Amino acid sequence: MAKRKVCRKCKLFVEGEVCPACKNNNFTDNWQGRLFVNNFEKSDIAQKMELKFNGEYAIKIR
Repeated sequence: MAKRKVCRKCKLFVEGEVCPACKNNNFTDNWQGRLFVNNFEKSDIAQKMELKFNGEYAIKIR
């Protein structure tokens, strides 16, 4: 199974060629840990990480 790619700028998992959150096209497949955000407005963790979209995020990227 191939590793999924993650946006280097906002750490969002991306399937296409452009990040839907920040419109960046710089990705990495070297990441650790995942965070699932269902409601970024009410999530304390999402606020501390300054996340602006619901979705799946990598915790650490290289």
